[in-house]
Amino acid sequence: MSMTETLAREPATYGGFADALGGITTIVLAVLGLAGVHPQLLISIATIVFGLALLIEGGTMLTEYVRLAFPTGAQAVVDPLSGNSLAAVFLVGGAGIVLGVLAALAIHPTVLTAIAIIAFGTALVLSSNGVWQLHVLKHATVSETGNAGEAVASQMASGSAGMQALTGLAGGVLGILALVGTGVDSAVLILVALLVFGGAILMTGGAMAGTMTGFMKKKE
Repeated sequence: MSMTETLAREPATYGGFADALGGITTIVLAVLGLAGVHPQLLISIATIVFGLALLIEGGTMLTEYVRLAFPTGAQAVVDPLSGNSLAAVFLVGGAGIVLGVLAALAIHPTVLTAIAIIAFGTALVLSSNGVWQLHVLKHATVSETGNAGEAVASQMASGSAGMQALTGLAGGVLGILALVGTGVDSAVLILVALLVFGGAILMTGGAMAGTMTGFMKKKE
């Protein structure tokens, strides 16, 4: 039983680390693009990387949500829309990868990446409470005795949810401005949005890994 529970937690923990790695990579690519190193190419690559990170996050969190929401032992009240929002993150991540690839092939790169940015921002806003909902479900499936690891995980989950909503909204606005055209270079707006998104998913990935690690220690 202990081995089964450990194996069930590993995908979520590794998914959190993969998200954090995707966030760091997106940030590095965005910074290089803002520094003038092949900005259009790096925008396309960063869009693909962030889309992949969202794909991993959505799939990991949706798997954990389904695994934890249905057992009868869970007594927490969970928002029924959370599963749908996490599924949306998964789909948006896949769509972002496709748009990034098309942009890399020079098929209306600015328009496609701006659309991807808007979709990314919307997905982040809709799923902003996903980590917190997973934390609540995890808490409902273990003993009520808290520990320091769980306290830190709870704070990380709560903080990342609010930050993800704000960054999703800000990035979505930047994507809209890049799409409609303003006095500012659209590439700059998109790179700034990707930079913000990278920071958001870095925090979310860290919170997810911290939540799972905290509860693993608690269960032990």
